[in-house]
Parts: sequence; C-alpha cells; structure tokens
Amino acid sequence: MNNGGTPTWLSPAAHQKLVEELQYLTTEGRQHISERIAEARSHGDIRENADYDAAKNEQGLMEARIRKIQAILDNAEVSEAAAGDIAEVGTVVTIRDDDGTETEVLLAPQENKIPGMVLASPSSPLGGALLGAHVGSTVSYQAPSGMFNVHILAVKPYTG
Repeated sequence: MNNGGTPTWLSPAAHQKLVEELQYLTTEGRQHISERIAEARSHGDIRENADYDAAKNEQGLMEARIRKIQAILDNAEVSEAAAGDIAEVGTVVTIRDDDGTETEVLLAPQENKIPGMVLASPSSPLGGALLGAHVGSTVSYQAPSGMFNVHILAVKPYTG
C-alpha cells in the first residue's frame, strides 16, 4: 500500500474502476454487511455464532479494502503515458524473449491490471528491467526460475 510516498500511476480506466469499487463498498457493501451482522445477531448468543463471526470477518476485510483503495486514490497520479521510445510507467512494451516469443506487456502498478494483458509492475523483476529501456535494446532480469533476456521491439502509450 502506498503511504504518501511515490504516487501510484493509474490509467484513467483503472482510476475510474477504483472509484466505482470504493463507491460500491462504502454504500451497498456496508449495507449488505450490516444486514448480515443483524441477521446473525438475531440467531442468539454471538459468542458461539459462526454466522456472526463470518460476517464480522467479512466486514473487517471489506473495511481494509476500503482503506487500501482510499490510500491508492489519495496518492494516485492519473494520466496517459507519453509517446516515445522509452519504456516508462503507463506504456505497452512489445518484447521478444530468447525463445523468439513476442509479448505485449503493460508496464504499470498492479492496480492497472487488465484481463488478458500481461502486466509488469515497476517493482517486479521484469518491470524493473524494462523501466527506462529504449526500443532496440536488450535487458536482463533475474526471476525465481533463472536469468532471462528480453529484446524491446516497440513502446507505445497505453490507451485503454
């Protein structure tokens, strides 16, 4: 979780998704949990009430998610990436590995995850290696399964 340090880059779409999730959790989500807790309380002694314990646990997890989303949004930098030939946060980088496999990778924090697209967080081994690299260069990174090289074929701003 970001705690006031470096801003978390968010695409406009990822920002909107988080705003909508926060809105849902703080309204309908809280109402639903409140109703579940009230229902479980009506079953009698809360000291031995598994439904009550489950509802309170779900409430705690939801409140933690609300705090996390709020912290991300409070420290968010919402923007489109700039066009250029340098891999930076918010760009889609086309890479080719040693086996000749080409992959498009979104270089962005995990909050920007898009179904069907490979995401490389700047704090991950691949993302860290790509960050600041130029089209035409080859970068190496250490992953748990060994050392890998990727050749950067193209860089474009993410426009999702």
